[in-house]
Amino acid sequence: MEHSKHTLTTRGGDLRIIRAGEAELGKVYPLFDLYRQFYEQEPNPELAREFLRNNIVNDHSVIFLATDPTGLELGFTQLYSGWCSVAAGPFWTLYDLYVVKSARNRGVARALMDEALTLARETGACRIDLETEIDNHNAQALYQDLGYQRDTAFYKYSLELD
Repeated sequence: MEHSKHTLTTRGGDLRIIRAGEAELGKVYPLFDLYRQFYEQEPNPELAREFLRNNIVNDHSVIFLATDPTGLELGFTQLYSGWCSVAAGPFWTLYDLYVVKSARNRGVARALMDEALTLARETGACRIDLETEIDNHNAQALYQDLGYQRDTAFYKYSLELD
């Protein structure tokens, strides 16, 4: 797996974005566990670690990790690839985006979103899809500011399985 790594300056200071591999698992899974807790899941570090390990090892997803210059973890995003039959090409689903409370409103989420856009362009994707909760107004404002448009043509349906 190719690991991208670069440093950029945001309004909150310097920030490193890396494409997480198995070596970064120990830094990413605690953030993923916090992300799941944000969505009212019980803390479960073992599940978080194994889920992400499986995704990384089997190339099921791409994970970008944001850290400060000292290596402190600030946030992550996880994307899954897919294929659009209508466009006859690949697309990405940005499924997870999380920034620790102490790093919010410092440009971390925007930097992670920019990295996702770079990935999509480099892989020839036709688009990036994402979903957010109806009451997550901060995320909606960021997505709209980045040019994402809310879908008004399709309804989303889910069938929960046991």
